[in-house]
Amino acid sequence: MKAYIHSQIELMIEQLETLVNIDSGSHDKEGIDRVGNLLQDWFSELGYRIEVFDDEQYGNSFLLSYPDATPDVLLLAHMDTVFAKGTVAARPFGISGDRAYGPGVIDMKGSHISMLYALKALLEHGGEQAVKHTQILFTSDEEIGAPSSRNIIERVAEGKKAVLVMEPARKDGSLVTFRRGGGRFVLNIKGIAAHSGINPEEGSSAIEALARKTTELHALSDHENGVSVNVGIISGGTTVNTVAEHAHAEIDLRISSAEQGPVLTDQITAICNKQSLDGTKATVTGGIGRPPMERNEKTVQLLTLIQQAGEEIGLQVTEVGTGGSSDASFTSAMGIPTIDGMGPVGGGAHSSEEYLELPTLPERTHLLAEVLLRLAKK
Repeated sequence: MKAYIHSQIELMIEQLETLVNIDSGSHDKEGIDRVGNLLQDWFSELGYRIEVFDDEQYGNSFLLSYPDATPDVLLLAHMDTVFAKGTVAARPFGISGDRAYGPGVIDMKGSHISMLYALKALLEHGGEQAVKHTQILFTSDEEIGAPSSRNIIERVAEGKKAVLVMEPARKDGSLVTFRRGGGRFVLNIKGIAAHSGINPEEGSSAIEALARKTTELHALSDHENGVSVNVGIISGGTTVNTVAEHAHAEIDLRISSAEQGPVLTDQITAICNKQSLDGTKATVTGGIGRPPMERNEKTVQLLTLIQQAGEEIGLQVTEVGTGGSSDASFTSAMGIPTIDGMGPVGGGAHSSEEYLELPTLPERTHLLAEVLLRLAKK
């Protein structure tokens, strides 16, 4: 399979360029659906049937399954990027040395190509059974918390013995076995306006109330136990000489265990709802959006299988945890063995310097094919 995959590298790069040169930001339904239509064409050529989940607001997610098969392994990937429409025109796909550049090249359009050619390699070399065991779910809104696709992910993942999430590997090639979970909260405070020079004593500053709450919210952070609370966006007031009648804040919460979620949610809600200053009133909305992906015995067993596959092809596979979140959290929270970071190696994700290390594209494609073979025999 290694020789076959390496013989396809020019085609892999050509198809990668095609995908990268389509804007597909999370709110660009047209662009995401263009990417999806291409992928559907390419994967259907391998014999996969397609189930499309139409969505009026976000791009359409879709599921690929082999006919007359009972798949028990799920490959999970997303088509959306963080980049605004027009980014491709400003900086399209390009190659410099051993790196490919462009919006979404590593997060995660390189992984789309890796999956396609891993399955091609299996079909070319007697691995049809592994292909039949594998379903592939492409989603459209991972970068914004999966508002439309979470239910699809959880429904499709039900009963699977393994989920491989195709986010890119870390810069050092490590796979991801732990991710922090997180939530978002929106706080609005109403105060009493007054002239700051004539009658300030008659006012009640929403900004002052927000400042007091911000201090209390940040005090909830417990970095030793993997908890962080951050008031990342604030706004308020009308003019500099007016006691602020309103204030707004957006709060980010990160947790490391499922048990921390309800406790921190209650604490944040209590601080936000408490009257910090006479004459002000606060309302808060939000909650946990993604549970943590916790490293457990099932995760370790799946990692061991992947490491053994890596050893067989001369690749040392290491693991790491990260504070960022992904759709891996949803399947991990269901108790399904889940490994993230199965895509190629790169860096600079979400930035103008995003890149993919081209030598790792065939390497990680080969690893994925070998892992699917082993899972089919398990």
